Amino acid sequence: MKDRVKTIVVVAALSILLIPILAQEKGRGGGVRGVGGGHIPAHGPASTRVKEPPRAAAPANRSFADKGGHPEAPHVHTNNKWIGHDYARNDPRFHLDRPFEHGRFTGGIGRDHVFRLAGGGPARFGFGGFFFSVGAFDYAYCNDWLWDSDQIVIYDDPDHDGWYLAYNVRLGTYVHVQYLGN
Repeated sequence: MKDRVKTIVVVAALSILLIPILAQEKGRGGGVRGVGGGHIPAHGPASTRVKEPPRAAAPANRSFADKGGHPEAPHVHTNNKWIGHDYARNDPRFHLDRPFEHGRFTGGIGRDHVFRLAGGGPARFGFGGFFFSVGAFDYAYCNDWLWDSDQIVIYDDPDHDGWYLAYNVRLGTYVHVQYLGN
């Protein structure tokens, strides 16, 4: 009986000590309820059904925070729902005269290929000898990325030739990127 009580006391003490440590890890900028925190989407977004861009330009202050506490950036819910991937296929922001000008990314696409950023910034960043550039129209959505340490996953953009989606595992947000080569 004494041993059982000791075991319960030790387990309770360890639990109390671990709670602040786990909470501190969640507070590093990821893990908003239902977004980020290490979740990796099972697949990229489905192709959008929007064929034509709106006649008026999209508002500059478009909101992506679809629920309280969710980021003001394109993001993926932990149920793999991609929020903000609804730009028309022929949206002029995504037009490239020469899609895949530097070839196609061959380092691995999707959840089974997690890469750690090794430096740079939105204009040019790299990992594993591969280099990318964030679309200028998405710069504001990656201001809180840690360019020397965050983990990212690359997905194909099913609607815009020459573009990929770089998903930040910590934050659960993503941006449109072009492959610059290796």
